[in-house]
Amino acid sequence: MVEIRNLEKTYVRKGRRIRALKGLSVSAASGETLGIVGESGSGKSTLLRQIACLEQADEGEIFIGGDEVTGKRTEDICQDVQMVFQDAVRSFNPRKRIQSALDEVLKRLCNMKGPELCGERERLIRMVGLLPELAERYPGQLSGGQCQRMAIARALAAKPKVLLCDEITSALDVSTGAQIVQLLKGLQKELGLTVLFVSHDLVLAMELCDRLLIMKDGACVETGTPQEIREAPKERYTRALLEARLFC
Repeated sequence: MVEIRNLEKTYVRKGRRIRALKGLSVSAASGETLGIVGESGSGKSTLLRQIACLEQADEGEIFIGGDEVTGKRTEDICQDVQMVFQDAVRSFNPRKRIQSALDEVLKRLCNMKGPELCGERERLIRMVGLLPELAERYPGQLSGGQCQRMAIARALAAKPKVLLCDEITSALDVSTGAQIVQLLKGLQKELGLTVLFVSHDLVLAMELCDRLLIMKDGACVETGTPQEIREAPKERYTRALLEARLFC
């Protein structure tokens, strides 16, 4: 469903060239949850921005469902690939009710209106475990966990094939983050989504993902199933990520 070939991305910051992605190649099968794990600055979020076509890669190719989408921000791509961001509250317009954000997606990408739109909005909100009347509130009136659930509902409104999750639990307390992970597990199974789950927490990613990609300095240093990574990590960096969580 997702294939990345030799992706390169360099930023210029205060006269310095920062090579954020270094010839990265990775793929995720249809219905697979791929965990992308690494410390801050390893290139995880940069990779998601390229897949979502929010930025233009310097080199390389991106394929979604066999179609090349590199650098193309078309309506079809917006529908096929949806992203859930780390800061859920700030991902919504603070001056508009949550309802308007969901309705915009349903109108623009799904051509819904009237009772059909209202019914679908209610279904989506219940799907993420919330009461529909919460959509009448502003983002700042919801808790972080409620806002993140609404952000997931907004992403699912487009009926995407691929869901990109960028550190979606890092701003939440441990209990709320665990609930979000369990919600995502259920939704992935129910809807057959391909999920790319970015996290700095290797142990958390192991709970959710079918396969793991370990990133460091813009490159892949190790891949494997959670069991393989847990029982026989090959790289010192992977072992350090495990120890950082297990012994904190």
